[in-house]
Amino acid sequence: MFFHINLEKNIVLEPRHFGKNLQEVLREKLKNEVEGSCTGRHGFIVMVTQINRVSEGMVTDDGTARAKYHVEYGCIAFRPFKGEVLDATVTQVNKFGFFAEAGPLNLFVSNQLIEDDMAFESVGENKYVSSDQTVEIKKDAEVRVRVVGMRIDASEIFCIATIKEDYLGVIGDPQGDL
Repeated sequence: MFFHINLEKNIVLEPRHFGKNLQEVLREKLKNEVEGSCTGRHGFIVMVTQINRVSEGMVTDDGTARAKYHVEYGCIAFRPFKGEVLDATVTQVNKFGFFAEAGPLNLFVSNQLIEDDMAFESVGENKYVSSDQTVEIKKDAEVRVRVVGMRIDASEIFCIATIKEDYLGVIGDPQGDL
């Protein structure tokens, strides 16, 4: 799920950046440091939307003449929840299940959480195929999954998902057959 949240960060700038473009340099450095990062508490920071407040710079005490600015900013964060339904793209298929990505989120669907009528085939490209041969889960296929478990670390979120429910499973085929 996506959230608009307010966060804070200390940004350190070199003396060469002091001047009329200071605000723009702070904005770019903030974006480079936080966009695409992940925290266990807030999830993935997708985009900085605004800078709410910038403190006056404080010269650091390490003898380098750098200045530290305390920046309060608004951003869009993506954080999955148990039970949430996501659309993902399959990245790898093996006999134990398949890995997929939903934006920045990596997830795994175990073969125990795949429909019973689907069987693993390793002839040519690894894939799961339905018993009537009409549905295939292979690399680059688009699938709809439900998150059933999560592992949240300080800088990473990993999910276990299922497609063993109604309205879940393949929603797009890499060749466009569906």
